[in-house]
Amino acid sequence: MDLGIAGRTAVVCASTQGLGRACAVELARAGCTVVVNGRSEGTTRAAAAELAAETGATVVPVAGDLGDHAVQDALLAAAGGVDILVNNNGGPPFRDFREVDEDALFAGVRANMAAPIRLVQQVVDGMVERRFGRIVNITSGSVKMPLAGLDLSSGARAGLTGFLAGVARSVAHANVTINFLLPGSFDTRRLRSGQEAAAANAGVTPEVVADGQRASIPAGRFGEPAEFGAACAYLCSAQAGFVTGQSLLIDGGAYPGVL
Repeated sequence: MDLGIAGRTAVVCASTQGLGRACAVELARAGCTVVVNGRSEGTTRAAAAELAAETGATVVPVAGDLGDHAVQDALLAAAGGVDILVNNNGGPPFRDFREVDEDALFAGVRANMAAPIRLVQQVVDGMVERRFGRIVNITSGSVKMPLAGLDLSSGARAGLTGFLAGVARSVAHANVTINFLLPGSFDTRRLRSGQEAAAANAGVTPEVVADGQRASIPAGRFGEPAEFGAACAYLCSAQAGFVTGQSLLIDGGAYPGVL
């Protein structure tokens, strides 16, 4: 399907690997110019070169910590007019809530709530003026099904969802949409590192941990990043203008509720 976004410019945060990279790939394939981001200059430049070679798209690398206002501003400056914004960032590590001190709390909120809100603030008026905008926020399945040890991640991302819920309705008249993608267990480096840590704590192999996790997913497998990227690309498409303020959970059926 032609997504109708060829020639658009997209900023995809935290996009050198994992789900962010999968989103960048699909937007590049759809004909967008894509600004990619990672913490390391070398890694970000390499990822941009790989993505450009793979898709033939124009890909611009901007390295740095998304919590830094200067890095945020550099991302937007590299894009010029931003038509598509995909907010993404790494979450806080697993930690008992008793160990979350004030510094850790504020760092988690800055990374997973404040930074994406500021980026939305910077781009949304231009989108309204041009009568096109797509904002997708990658949060987590833990927003709907909180997990012990991910309390800070769940709280900050739920805060982002609540903050932008009203904003989404206020700009929908201008063909600007704001949606949320909630990933479950996808086959990424982050998932595998978590399995390795859990295995070390339990005295078992990572394969044992992975098998147990798969057994808890009705689909019987982990998600593929490309599946997630395709969902993101659809929400960014011209055809998705009537979808806004929604939280799309992609978890193979692991969440047992209906809402």
